Amino acid sequence: MKVPGRGATSNPTNRFERMKVVFDEGEEVPPRTEFLVDRSHTVLTRNESPDVGFDVSLNPYRGCEHGCVYCYARPSHEYLGFSSGIDFESRILVKRDAARLLRRELASESWTPRTVALSGVTDPYQPVERKLGLTRACLEVLAEFRNPVSIVTKNHLVTRDTDILARLAEVDAVQVRLSVTTLDADLRRVLEPRTSTPDRRLAAVAELARRGVPVGVMVAPVIPGLTEHEIPRILKAAAEAGAQAAAYQLLRLPHAVKDLFREWLELHLPERRDRILRRVEEVRGGRLNDGRFHYRMTGEGIYAAQIADLFEKTRRRLKLSGEWPPLSVAAFRRSGQLRLPLS
Repeated sequence: MKVPGRGATSNPTNRFERMKVVFDEGEEVPPRTEFLVDRSHTVLTRNESPDVGFDVSLNPYRGCEHGCVYCYARPSHEYLGFSSGIDFESRILVKRDAARLLRRELASESWTPRTVALSGVTDPYQPVERKLGLTRACLEVLAEFRNPVSIVTKNHLVTRDTDILARLAEVDAVQVRLSVTTLDADLRRVLEPRTSTPDRRLAAVAELARRGVPVGVMVAPVIPGLTEHEIPRILKAAAEAGAQAAAYQLLRLPHAVKDLFREWLELHLPERRDRILRRVEEVRGGRLNDGRFHYRMTGEGIYAAQIADLFEKTRRRLKLSGEWPPLSVAAFRRSGQLRLPLS
C-alpha cells in the first residue's frame, strides 16, 4: 500500500510486542506526523562499536520524518513501543530540553572533551528542526564550550547554522558530512521522500565550503544493484561543489527493515526487485543483513570488493581525502567563560 509522502508502505509488528495492528483493506494509514515529548534525563549516548568513528552521540530527535525506507535506525523505534515502519517516520519524539541537558553534561567535571556526533541515529536536520530549532540550540551550547562536533545530514537546512559552524571551524572543532544516496531526483522522491533533493545537498556542500566549514560527502547507503553505478557521478559533483573528503557505506537491512525494503521494491521497482535482492545477498554472505562488526558497513565478497575499488579509484582521481580532518579539543572551556564570544 502506497502512503503519500512516506518511504515505508506498512507498519510491521514490533519484534518486542505480541499484538499486531491490522488495517482493513483499502484503509489509508493517516500520514499526519505526531510530535511527542521525550523526557530523557540525559542527552549524550555512549557507543562502543568499532565500525563508527565516534564514541559519543547526541540525538535531539527519535524517529525521522525524512522517511528513508532503508534507514538502519528504524528498529530503534521498537524500543519505544512503536513500529519500524510508518511509525518511525510519523511518530517523532523531540527532546525539548536537549540544549539544557547538554550544557549540564559538558559542564560536569566528569566530562572529558571529545567529539560529539550529531546525531548518529536520526537526522538532526529533519523537517521539524526548521520550526523547533533543537539542533541549533545544541550547536550554540557546543560553541559556548568549544567542544568539537561532527554532523551527518541529508538536509540543506544545515546551512541555516553556518554562523555557528563557521565559528567552530575557527578552532578546528567541526566537520559536516552531507549524505548523498543518489543524484536521480525521481528515485530520491520515493526512496527518501522528505529529504533535500540531490542538488540542494550539493548546494549545501558548496555553501559550507564557501564559509570555511570542513565539509565532505557520505555516499550512503550504496544500494547494490541500484545505485553503485552512481558513485563516480556523486563524487565528481561533490568535488566540484567543494567537498574535501568522501566515504561510503553499503546498505544495511537489520530486523524489520529487510521486509520494508522488499515491500518498497515490489511497489516501486518490481521488475528489478529480485536482481537487487540477489546483489544485496551477494555482499552479505547470502543474507540480506550481516550485523557483524567490521563487515556491516562494507560487506564482503567479490561484488563488495568491486564497489570498494570503484569508490577508491574515483576518490583518489578526484583528490578527495579518505580521512576526515581531525578535530581539536584544545580550545575546550568549561563553566565561567560560557557566554564569551569565540574569537
